[in-house]
Amino acid sequence: MEIMAYAPLGGDGIIIQVEADIRRGIPGVDISGLALGAVREARERVRAAFRNSGFAFPPDRVLINLAPAGIRKDGTALDLPIALAVMTASGLVPAAHDALMVLGELELSGRIRPVRGVLAAVDAGLRRGIRHFVVPEENGREAAILIAEEAGAASFAAPPSLLEAARALAQFAETGAFPAAPLSPGAAEKHNALPSYGPYHGPYDGTRYGDLAEVRGQGRYKRAMEIAAAGGHNLLVFGPPGAGKTMLARRMPSIMAPLEPREAVEVTRLHSLAGSFVRSGFAENGEAPPDSGGPDNCAGGGLITHPPFRSPHHSASAEGILGGGKYVRPGEISLANFGVLFLDEAPEFRINVLEALREPLEDRVLTISRAEGPVHLPADFQLIMAANPCPCGRFGRRGGLPTGRRSAGAAAPSGVCFCSPEEIQRYWRRFSGALLDRVEIRVAVVPTQTEELDRGEGESGAEAARRVARAVAIQRERFAGLGVRRNARMSPSLVERFCVLTDEGRRVFHASMDRLGFSGRAFHGCLRTARTIADLEGAETIGAVHILEAVEHRRMGEDPYDILSVDAG
Repeated sequence: MEIMAYAPLGGDGIIIQVEADIRRGIPGVDISGLALGAVREARERVRAAFRNSGFAFPPDRVLINLAPAGIRKDGTALDLPIALAVMTASGLVPAAHDALMVLGELELSGRIRPVRGVLAAVDAGLRRGIRHFVVPEENGREAAILIAEEAGAASFAAPPSLLEAARALAQFAETGAFPAAPLSPGAAEKHNALPSYGPYHGPYDGTRYGDLAEVRGQGRYKRAMEIAAAGGHNLLVFGPPGAGKTMLARRMPSIMAPLEPREAVEVTRLHSLAGSFVRSGFAENGEAPPDSGGPDNCAGGGLITHPPFRSPHHSASAEGILGGGKYVRPGEISLANFGVLFLDEAPEFRINVLEALREPLEDRVLTISRAEGPVHLPADFQLIMAANPCPCGRFGRRGGLPTGRRSAGAAAPSGVCFCSPEEIQRYWRRFSGALLDRVEIRVAVVPTQTEELDRGEGESGAEAARRVARAVAIQRERFAGLGVRRNARMSPSLVERFCVLTDEGRRVFHASMDRLGFSGRAFHGCLRTARTIADLEGAETIGAVHILEAVEHRRMGEDPYDILSVDAG
């Protein structure tokens, strides 16, 4: 019987064959195959778990080989595979004929602890032809997500302890099937509660993420968010504090369309690799909150059916945002795959972090080169950045001109900006031209005026969510079989194919390009945005009104003084 294990690495991971050989000699355990710290320590955990589970550890020389031997291996998920390999080699449990993938960390008591990457391991095993799995009880929901798709062609056991794992393995060797129900009391109810696989089509949820109507005014910003959500476009919003930049951005998930089934599995797989599932409790639709869970262990883990929303702090390192580390793990851009990466106070992020986003925004994948070979991390995310127009944040408020722009002797009004023009330009230069060129929609906002605040709530986010869902459905039908998700991902050839302009639209577009001097990337970006605006209206062709709105959303953001041309409301 082949016992296989899995080690998370980057966005994929590696499948490991665990072999055990027992021979006469001085009692001891040797582990070969570039085993690192936590794997080398497994010998002591396995010995204690054997004894405390009622098994006698072989009093001989035990050799454990982890193949392929040329790849370094670390982590605690190899504990249970090693233990079961030793049991099989020593005859404590019979050997089965089929390959088996096993994952789990062992406590000294013999209890099996949850590990990260179970969904990714099951996915990799199924693609490799492995059809039977043993996972920790608390990771059973993860395994069930993909096993349920196999319609009986694959199976798994989720024992709580080494003793129950040995019993499950013995039954599998004898009958070719695992126990029909989980072995521990109460586990059956836990697995039966697994949410259905498919996208979540529940009602609009304005309570979990907040409703757009809670933010008064800012119609221009709300419209930009709707276009960005429908087409997957990147968005920059800038303005003084209190204008609603962050409050609205955090409501972006409430109007985004649910993930398709395969997208949901891919997102859940990446969160499983990162170990970001909750330790206990699930959302009503089985979704795990995106920012919860520890780095190494994750309990349960239902299918994530809504686009993730990641909002790292501006002190985050490049490895935290991009991914990497000694053992490559997904970073924030990978955890935001098929979702949103929100950078609040974006100019406060390190310049090397902001500049490093350029390639993933273009390629939708991050490649990290290592001595063992390149590691690829998915990075198909949508970027939203919020920024103040100046270091002190007052520029853009009523009367808030910088000191260098006011006449000598003029009285300083409330909310005055104390930044010099040089300080403002230095602050804004943290956004390089190359990064801003990849942002299709830019919005300048100022605080809402009193009459807008007294007017009451505006349009509910449910209406915007319905329009976004219709536009996304149009795009899914348009790009079926082309490997493109949203309008923002169209290649130049697809832009030429699908962005058909009316005669008036073409005339307006060329006149706008000549007047504003947009780059080639901005040329295609405006067409993609205009295509999304037309989709929101259900229009087949792109008209002049769609072009004008796309150009209006694109022309700002190069100069922070654009904030002076914006009216409140």
